[in-house]
This record gives sequence, C-alpha cells and structure tokens, in this order.
Amino acid sequence: MLSAYLGLFFVAFTAATLLPLQSEALLVGLLLVGDYSTAALLAVAIAGNVLGSLLNWLLGRYIERFRHKRWFPANAEQLQRAQQWYQRYGCWTLLLSWLPIVGDPLTLIAGVMREPLWRFLVLVTVAKAGRYLALAAVVLAM
Repeated sequence: MLSAYLGLFFVAFTAATLLPLQSEALLVGLLLVGDYSTAALLAVAIAGNVLGSLLNWLLGRYIERFRHKRWFPANAEQLQRAQQWYQRYGCWTLLLSWLPIVGDPLTLIAGVMREPLWRFLVLVTVAKAGRYLALAAVVLAM
C-alpha cells in the first residue's frame, strides 16, 4: 500500500519537472481501485507535483550561470523572449503551471526571474491542487 503512495509521489514529482511524464493517469487508476484514501492520494500528488515545480524554480535561479555553455538547452534569444514574456504577464502566469507543455517551463522561468519563493509556492500550489481536485471530482462522480 505504501508503495502506491510512494509511486504516485515519484511520478507527480517527475511530471512537474521538464521530463515528459503524466501523473494524472496513475492518480485516476488509484482512485478507481478504491483501496486508497482519496485525501491521502490528493495530498501525495499535490506535494510531489509542487516539489517538482520547486526543483524547476531552483534550477531557474541558477541556470543563467551556464547559458554560455554549448550544452545549454536554450539560446540567448529564447531565454530573453521567455523573460520578457514573464515580465509582461507577471507572476499570475504561475496559475497556468498545471498545463501540459507550458506549465513546467513557466516554473523554471519564475526562478530565472527571481520570483519570491513564498509567492511562487502559493500560486503553484493553488494551480496544482485545483487540477488534481477537479480530476478527482470528475473520477469520483462517475
């Protein structure tokens, strides 16, 4: 039983990083089995996903040190464009951090832009919790 919660945490954490992984399918499967506490599953998924986003934020805080390296994943123009976009729309874009494809880079750019940690955690937690709560409500209503 503990392995299911640990697995969910690991998948939710990894899904929030820049690695391509989805945690929703595992959460839905565990909810449908019905052997696990819904509240515990939600808490584990939210915690894992927020902590994965926190890793992105930390990477963003320190990534610019390496932007002149050959292996750096973005060129100067891409990084500048992302920074300008974040400056234009601000911290409220973190409420979109639950979205596939764009959500994870948003959390990285928030770190680059030195978004205060407390505000980052509040906005990302609201976004991630909202997604998982909505998903659970749909699954449990079936």
